[in-house]
Amino acid sequence: MSRAHDEAFSYEGRPLPRPDEELVDQGLGFDLGTVMSRRLTLRALGLGAAAVGLAACSGGSGGSGASTAASTSTATSTAQLLQEIPDETAGPYPGDGSNGPDVLDHEGVVRSDIRSSFGGPTGKAEGVPMTLDLVVSDLADGGAPFEGAAVYVWHCTREGGYSLYSQGIEGENYLRGVQIADSSGKVSFTSIFPACYSGRWPHVHFEVYPDRASITDVAKVIATSQVALPADACEKVYAESGYEGSADNLAKVTLDGDNVFGDDGGVTQLATVTGDVSNGYQVTLAVGVDTTTTPTGGGTRPGSDGQPSGAPPSGAPSGAPPSGTPSGTPTGAPSGTPTSR
Repeated sequence: MSRAHDEAFSYEGRPLPRPDEELVDQGLGFDLGTVMSRRLTLRALGLGAAAVGLAACSGGSGGSGASTAASTSTATSTAQLLQEIPDETAGPYPGDGSNGPDVLDHEGVVRSDIRSSFGGPTGKAEGVPMTLDLVVSDLADGGAPFEGAAVYVWHCTREGGYSLYSQGIEGENYLRGVQIADSSGKVSFTSIFPACYSGRWPHVHFEVYPDRASITDVAKVIATSQVALPADACEKVYAESGYEGSADNLAKVTLDGDNVFGDDGGVTQLATVTGDVSNGYQVTLAVGVDTTTTPTGGGTRPGSDGQPSGAPPSGAPSGAPPSGTPSGTPTGAPSGTPTSR
């Protein structure tokens, strides 16, 4: 029997039990076999079991036609797995020119290791090592990797302060940087695990720009959001020296009660974390962005005074944290209203 004959009466390398019938009429046993085969393929691609919600029968009666339909169905289902990252506040300390200081117009801001300041300042942020990987997908292009997108990240120190704004570190610009997405849509940053300050769940801020040339104009941001860090990793980190106050603050907040993640419990923003305190943590999040929607985050800030809820960890009374942590209006920072780009 010829190879062409075999292919005409098979599907994905398996013989059709009813070769004279349509693919949709091959029976339950054949359908289950198709689903299990795809499940294994999706696991190999790292897409997980949720992607198995494919129709086992994609239409078509011949081998090649059925295969084409199945491939189309698989691609469609894969795209449907991706969700647009929620737009969130940039907070009062973005450093993107929308609220005072602008680090994005500095040469050298495109870098992978953001632990040290650059362009003059020489400070370095200390803490438990953390590698942050964000994998950006372009939902307007069927969920394809967003190669060339520029991602700006920033977060607080282990004491809870923000460079450029907080008392004592206004002249530093560490824990801020930009990376350009590679062919897989991935950007990677070497940093330290941030603190948990009073009233907020531990988090990392980020903005997505369409390309490197756009980072000097905050109006071109296509997504502003935050990464939520899992409780188990936070609890281990906050037991370490230098993170005093973070454990107590973490015990008083929840994802569901957070003023950013609380609307859905951070379901699409909760990172996957591996590693340990000794060797550092690997933090990973899939970020779906849609260039056809209008961004709603960014400049909006929590609270009528434009400041974060509560005071960062300090062990001091609220409103009087030690040097290096934000309290009220940071030294050298405007009050709520941007004065320059």
